[in-house]
Amino acid sequence: MHQKADHRVPVLVVGGSLVGLSTSVFLGRHGVRHMLVERHSGTSIHPRGRGNNVRTMELLRVAGIEPDVKAAASLLADNHGILQTPTLVGDAGEWLFRHIDPGGGLARFSPTGWCLCSQNDLEPVLVDSARELGGDLRYFHQMESFEQDADGVTAVILDRATEEHYTVRADYLVAADGPRSPVRNALGIGQSGPGDLFANVSVTFRSTRLADTVGDRRFICCYLTSPGADGALLPVDNKEHWVFHAPWHPEQGETLDEFTEERLQRHIRQAVGVPGLDVEITGKASWRAAERVADRYSHGRVFLAGDSAHEMSPTGAFGSNTGIQDAHNLAWKLAAVLDGWAGPDLLATYDTERRPVAIATSARASARSVEHSHPGFAPAPGVGAGGRGGILDVVLGYHYPHGAVLGADPDRPVVPDTLDLTGRPGTRAPHLWLRRANRRLSTVDLYERSLVLLSDSPDDAGWHTAARRIAEAGGVRLDAYRIGPGADADLTYEDDATDWAELHGVTADGAVLVRPDGFVAWRATGAVPDPEGVLREVLGTLLATA
Repeated sequence: MHQKADHRVPVLVVGGSLVGLSTSVFLGRHGVRHMLVERHSGTSIHPRGRGNNVRTMELLRVAGIEPDVKAAASLLADNHGILQTPTLVGDAGEWLFRHIDPGGGLARFSPTGWCLCSQNDLEPVLVDSARELGGDLRYFHQMESFEQDADGVTAVILDRATEEHYTVRADYLVAADGPRSPVRNALGIGQSGPGDLFANVSVTFRSTRLADTVGDRRFICCYLTSPGADGALLPVDNKEHWVFHAPWHPEQGETLDEFTEERLQRHIRQAVGVPGLDVEITGKASWRAAERVADRYSHGRVFLAGDSAHEMSPTGAFGSNTGIQDAHNLAWKLAAVLDGWAGPDLLATYDTERRPVAIATSARASARSVEHSHPGFAPAPGVGAGGRGGILDVVLGYHYPHGAVLGADPDRPVVPDTLDLTGRPGTRAPHLWLRRANRRLSTVDLYERSLVLLSDSPDDAGWHTAARRIAEAGGVRLDAYRIGPGADADLTYEDDATDWAELHGVTADGAVLVRPDGFVAWRATGAVPDPEGVLREVLGTLLATA
C-alpha cells in the first residue's frame, strides 16, 4: 500500500491545536520535514487555555518566539492572581493567590516567567513559526485511517474542502488529536485514573459596564460563589470582552439545550451581583474536566501527545503545558533517530519519562481544584488527595528517574517536595546568566539542537577535548563549552561570584552532559583517566547506539 503513497514525510502530526502546532514548531527547529493535518478549518476561536507556565515559556524562548507570544498576550500582561468572592459588588472575597511570583524569586531559576496568553492568541503565533520553519500545515484535512508496519505508517487523509482522499507515508505518526483521540482508540490503548471530574459551559460575552464593577482588580480568573449562580469569570481584554464558565451537570440529566441565552444572561448577572448588567452572549462551548492518563504513550511507530495522552483538571493550566512539554521531549528524540545519531530504542524513553510526569501532574491539578473549590467540582472521596509539591516544584522541578538519563535517583519522586535544580541527572539543568561575545544568554538558551557538554576553563581535565573529538568524528550532535572567567573560556561569567561547577554539583575537574531538551543526561563529578572513552560509553548508552 505504501509504495503508492501520494506523499512521503518523516513525521505525520495529527491535530493542529496547541500540542500539534508545538510539535510542528519543535520538529521544524530540528529541521525535520513533516506534515500536520487538522480537521477543523483553522485555529481555535474560543478563549481558553491561557496559562503558559515558566517551563513552557523557556521552550518558546529557545524556539525564538517568546517576543511574539508576549506581544499576542499584551492585553492581559498586568493580570495576576485568582480572586474568590460571592459577587463582584463591594470588597468581599479573598485572593487565593495575588501574584504567581511574589517578590520576583523566580528569576533565580529561569530567564523567563509565566505568560497569560489565551489559546486563540497563541495558536496563530505557532502557525506562523511552524510555516516559517517549513512545516506543511493542512487545515480542514482529516485523517480517516492509518496502518503501520515495521518500516512506517501509511495514513489516508480526506481533504474536506474537495472531498478528495490521498495517502501519506511517514516514518512516524504523532497523535495530538484530543481527549477522545481516534488514534488512541484505534490502537486499543486504555486509560487509567478517576475519570470525569466536572463539566462546564464556557460562554463568551460582551459587556460594556462590567469593567466598572471589576474596577482595578486585574485577576487571571475570578471564582464567583453566589448560591445557584456560581462560576468562573475570565477577562479577555479587561474592557468589554469576557468569558464565563458556568457549571453543567450532565450526570443529573442536565442538557446543553437548557443553557439558553436568557438563562446564561440571568446566571452571569446574578453571579456578578448586578441585576441590570448588559450581557451580550457571543459564543458558547461545553467542556468536561477529567483526570485520565493513557496506559502507554506509544504503539510501534505511533506516539500520543497532549490530551490524547492525558487529561487534567484545568486549575493551574497543567494540561496544555504538559502537552507542549510532551511535544518537546518527543521532537528531539525523533530528530535524533531520523538523523541517525540515536538508535530507535531512544524513542521508548518518551513513555518512560513523560507518562509518570503526567500521572503526578494530573494528581496535582485535581488537588489544586479541590484547594480552590473550583465551581461545579464536588470531588469523589480520594480525588485530589494525591497532589504534592508547590506549583514551581510541579512545573519546573519534575524529573525523570528513568529514561535517557544515567545516574538519576530512582527513589526520588517525579515531582519533589522542594525545588532542587542542582544539576542532578534527570532534572532540568540549572539556569545561569553568562556572556558569549558580549551577548548575554542563559544556560537554558544553549540547549535545543544538540547535546551539550559543559566543563571548566582553561584546565578541564580533558573533557572539552574529548567532546570535540567525538563531535568531529561525526555520528552524534554534540557541542562543548568551557565556562570560566579566563580568555580561554567559551562562556564567561556575568557575576564574578558565580561558580558553574558548584551550581551543577561537580568540581572544576568534572563535566555535565545536557540533552537537547535542557535536562541533565549525566554528570562526572570530577576527573577520570580516560574522558573520551567514558564519554563515548555514556553517549552510546544514552542514545541507544551501544
